[in-house]
Amino acid sequence: MSPAPVPPRVLTVAGSDSGGGAGIQADLKTMLALGVHGMSVITAVTAQNSLGVQGAWELPQEAVRAQYGAVVDDIGVQAVKTGMLASAVLVETVAELLAGTSAATGVPVVVDPVGVSKHGDPLLAASALDSVRTALLPVATVATPNLDEVAQLTGIVVEDETGMRRAADAILSYGPRWALIKGGHLPSGEAAVDLLTDGSEELWLRAPRHDNRHTHGTGCTLASAVASGLAKGLGVPEAVRQAKAYVTGAIAAGFALGEGIGPVDHGWAFRH
Repeated sequence: MSPAPVPPRVLTVAGSDSGGGAGIQADLKTMLALGVHGMSVITAVTAQNSLGVQGAWELPQEAVRAQYGAVVDDIGVQAVKTGMLASAVLVETVAELLAGTSAATGVPVVVDPVGVSKHGDPLLAASALDSVRTALLPVATVATPNLDEVAQLTGIVVEDETGMRRAADAILSYGPRWALIKGGHLPSGEAAVDLLTDGSEELWLRAPRHDNRHTHGTGCTLASAVASGLAKGLGVPEAVRQAKAYVTGAIAAGFALGEGIGPVDHGWAFRH
């Protein structure tokens, strides 16, 4: 038998979620579901479950560099996605690595500027926000902040779609090619609204809101789905459209786990 063709390869640089709903675990499940080969650089280990984050321990930058180099130098990547980076040191380390990869190969980078968990637990030191603005966002092909992360990074409190436009302009001023402002936290509306823009082209994505509290991992899942689409050669708007459809299905199928907020269902398409 001839060997199987090599699928597109996507690298996630993020933290580990011991409960399996977000972080590295969500990223790899998403990548498998979308037909790409997922690889990982673990930046931090968290102790968390459906009730929240009980502890977090970041890895030394040497460990992050070694994982990244081991994957990129031997296996190669078609897209990179970042998630929890924990500290200014790790943000700057990862930004440097990404800049080198992007300059050498043009590989697209999806930055999910993770600041807090679904339960409100901090996952990024306040001292690292400047590094996200000045080092990480400038190397992003697509930045995917939710409204809480927009407020952290820009000071803009978004309450409506006009505010989402202002937020996108502010995020784009830090240097990413595209901003995907996630409006799932808007206080009202029957639709979950996201805005994708590069400053000239504007795409509004709307999907029905599902009455399901089990939404742990949505941000990680969406960013990983976008990276998977880019690795397959899709343009940014189409990659985001397909990612939105995937995560909407995953939210609808989210299930109870433990005593708190359960995860989205990354394998929903296999069962529906």
